[in-house]
Amino acid sequence: MAVIWGVILHALGGFASGSFYLPYKKVKGWAWESYWLVGGIVSWLVAPLVLGSATVPNLLDVLRQTDSQTLLWTYIWGALWGLGGLTFGLAMRYLGLSLGMAFTLGLCAVFGTLVPPIYKGEFLNLLQTTSGKVILAGLAVCVLGIVICGLAGMMKEKSLTADEKQATIAEFDLRKGLLVAVFSGVMSACMSFGLTAGEPIAKLAEQNGANPLYVNNASLVVILLGGLTTNAIWCIYLNIKNKTYTDYLNPSMPALRNVLFCALAGLTWYLQFFFYGMGDSQMGDYRFSGWTLHMAFIIAFSSLWGLYLHEWQGANRPTMRTIQLGILTVVLSTVIVGVGNYLGA
Repeated sequence: MAVIWGVILHALGGFASGSFYLPYKKVKGWAWESYWLVGGIVSWLVAPLVLGSATVPNLLDVLRQTDSQTLLWTYIWGALWGLGGLTFGLAMRYLGLSLGMAFTLGLCAVFGTLVPPIYKGEFLNLLQTTSGKVILAGLAVCVLGIVICGLAGMMKEKSLTADEKQATIAEFDLRKGLLVAVFSGVMSACMSFGLTAGEPIAKLAEQNGANPLYVNNASLVVILLGGLTTNAIWCIYLNIKNKTYTDYLNPSMPALRNVLFCALAGLTWYLQFFFYGMGDSQMGDYRFSGWTLHMAFIIAFSSLWGLYLHEWQGANRPTMRTIQLGILTVVLSTVIVGVGNYLGA
């Protein structure tokens, strides 16, 4: 039951992450750097501290008890992850919600799942157990689903005119989007490394009375502070360079409305890792595979949102069949990984 519960929690986190970008579409008159910074302050600073304090007793004491080397590496991985998060928004702009998520998070799934066990020297052990082989097979199916989604994107690129592409995604640019998505996907995997580096923080949280479901919330405070650092530096730089700092106080724009939608996006974004941390705590010895589940659920839900929002409007029937096959393949990968974890448990 613990593993099944873990899969359900990962699904909730995937739904939150696959949906967080939707409130940003309601922001009017603000530059990207302005709404990304406001949403980021909520998701990377306010929400981690508020929900962390609510679920981890003596949160600040736990962080004070943590050795400086653990804090440093957890923060560094968070800052590197922040570079992936920074370019993640650009991938959404150039590729749209469904295709952008598929490319970026697919790469993130591969790196984030495989690197931790390789780093710990546990990868060869996976090849010697049935459960480990099933989990790796699930990862391979996830990659196949990503390739199929990418093929659908290329088919869409060829079948639509420039005007038709921009009618659904204003800045659609496959080549530029793929370059950004590759960088973002690789760097975003650092979140998985940050959670691994932050395991001593999670253990201290449990020793201080935190429910095992919530121990990762203590690590997230440090990781997301690193992410906030890199994102805030870049967004403030763009605010100054583009003179978009006037967005926040421009009386002709719905500032309060924009802030509320940014806050909603930021809170929804944080909930992905709130549920991810809970699911991660239930995965036992195969917790690394939770990253694959998380990414696959995000890709599945965001792809469904993309279809709902008519991002594939005008695409021909073979293209639509291909993207649907890609989504189903990604969903199948989550089932296989879940079976592997069940066998391991």
